[in-house]
Amino acid sequence: MKIELLIAPANKHAYIPTLWFFLINLFVLLSLLSTAATAGSREQARRMHDRLAGVPPAESVLDLMEQYIEESKAAGPHTMLDAADIAMANPAFYTVTLKNIVAPWTNRDQDIFVPLNDYIATYIGLVRDQADFRRILYDDVIYVGTNSPSYSNNSNAHYEALEAANLDLGSPTVLQARVQSDPSVIGLPTNATAGVMTTRAAARAFFFAGTNRAMFRYTVLHHLGYDLEQLKDTTRPADRIRQDISRTPGGDSRLFMNNCVGCHSGMDPFAQAFAYYQFDFNDDPDTGNIRYTDGVVEAKYSINATTFPHGFITPDDRWDNFWRDGVNKNLLAWDTNSLGLPGGGNGAKSMGEELANSDAFARSHVLHAFKAMCLREPVDQNDIDEVERIKVIFKANNYNLKRVFAEAATYCIGS
Repeated sequence: MKIELLIAPANKHAYIPTLWFFLINLFVLLSLLSTAATAGSREQARRMHDRLAGVPPAESVLDLMEQYIEESKAAGPHTMLDAADIAMANPAFYTVTLKNIVAPWTNRDQDIFVPLNDYIATYIGLVRDQADFRRILYDDVIYVGTNSPSYSNNSNAHYEALEAANLDLGSPTVLQARVQSDPSVIGLPTNATAGVMTTRAAARAFFFAGTNRAMFRYTVLHHLGYDLEQLKDTTRPADRIRQDISRTPGGDSRLFMNNCVGCHSGMDPFAQAFAYYQFDFNDDPDTGNIRYTDGVVEAKYSINATTFPHGFITPDDRWDNFWRDGVNKNLLAWDTNSLGLPGGGNGAKSMGEELANSDAFARSHVLHAFKAMCLREPVDQNDIDEVERIKVIFKANNYNLKRVFAEAATYCIGS
């Protein structure tokens, strides 16, 4: 009778199948939870491979990963990281897992379904080669395929063909490191190269039209982990805010002082680093190339100059980090590697170094890996502590991001 009242069936005889249905589902749920909580080495190996490669492992691969995991538990010759290395040897780690992470960073819509491009390929290459990942924001580096057609600064056909051929991007014979300053690639002056910020894909998305502020906003969003609204600081000086920003939006200066200045006072001095960059589309929207006008400020920096004629007029590509003081001093934590960075300079390269040596840069890329491997944000203190632990390892291992993926996959392997 008590069961009938709890279940409250429409038919007084219906409680029996209803109860059985409930008990069966409860048993299945408890079984799944029990399996997850007490996953054996083989289940752990399978989960690790699924998270890293995104595809099921071959039985022989699973056998070897299981063996390594067993050895790691018995203080044997192999570790969990060795098992992760086996999974990352699968080409899908590069073509699926890594591409899916970085693809949305290469367009304003943050669309994951975009073709392979030079920004994505450079991210993949730096991870694969276990290079100093800070280079992604300042170095004269680009990864190019060995396939035909060859790289063109006027189209993305090279990378689309590389992807269509389904080649192994984990192979150095397929994807190779080059320099952007090579005339057969982008052909920028060495001092004008700034990692992925000066790739064709990034320029096409963030240097076209607008005011070049987009390049700064999306770089900070994806590489430091914060959008501008989260970095607002109305205590910073407003003297570098350009002429196109009204000081009395809607006729009310309080809107400027309490809102607009919070983002623009920090963003505009940073975005001045891009003063000589533009992307020129051809008649065909699929073609076009990055343009660098050394010493000549692009006209877009004077757009809408009559909005506030007394605003800042950009004379060159001198940038300064106004966020070295104020609330973002500790939030982003600048020059954590004690390189003596001055907090200002000329051009995108030195500005990229400023961003890449912040603590926020390291933490952001650890979080990208954590979320990809654990399929969640950090949810408790254990997760937060793990992110901090991996961040320390990331820095101590010369910013080896591949190691970060292995560490995160090991943490979320299941116990």
